Amino acid sequence: MSTLYLFASAAEPVFDIARVIEDAQADGWDVCLGLTPTAARWLAGSLDGLAVLTGHPVRWDYRLPGEPDVWPAASAVLVAPATFNTVNRWALGIADTFVVGVVAEGIGKGIPMVAVPCVNAAYAQHPQFERSVETLRGAGVSVLYGEDGFVSHQPGEGAPGLFPWRRALDAVREAVVAG
Repeated sequence: MSTLYLFASAAEPVFDIARVIEDAQADGWDVCLGLTPTAARWLAGSLDGLAVLTGHPVRWDYRLPGEPDVWPAASAVLVAPATFNTVNRWALGIADTFVVGVVAEGIGKGIPMVAVPCVNAAYAQHPQFERSVETLRGAGVSVLYGEDGFVSHQPGEGAPGLFPWRRALDAVREAVVAG
C-alpha cells in the first residue's frame, strides 16, 4: 500500500479532513495526517479520533533527536488546504514548522507533491503569493490554483464545501503515476 502524507493548514476546509482521509483510504492510500500548529489547535478535540482513523499519530511538531520516526516513508504528499502562510514559507524555504520542513525537504527527495492553496483574493494580490506558486511549480510541485484547482474568493465569502478535494486526490494519483 502506498503512503500519502496529508498535510493541512488552518483554513476552513480542514474541518472536512476526516472525510478526505476516508476518501483517500478508499483510493488505496495509507494516510498519515500532519497539521500546522494552528490547524492542530483548530482540530484539538478530534486529534485522537483522527489518529484512530489513520492508524498513525497525527503530527504537527518535529520529533526530538533520537526519537524513532513513527510514520512509514511517503509515496506522495498532498498539502491541502495550504494557506497563504504555508505556501510562502514553503516556497521561501522557511522550515520552522513540521509540515513545511517535510515538504521543503520533499522537493529535494523527489517525492511527488500536490498543493492546493486556499487563499482569499486579497491575499492572492500580495506580490509574494504568485511568486511562491511559481517557485513551487518550478520545483516540480503540482499546484492546483486557478481554474484547474482552487479559485480565490473575496475575504469572508469562502465556501469550504466547494474546496476541490476530489481533484486534489486525483492529482496526487496522477503525480505518482507520472513518477
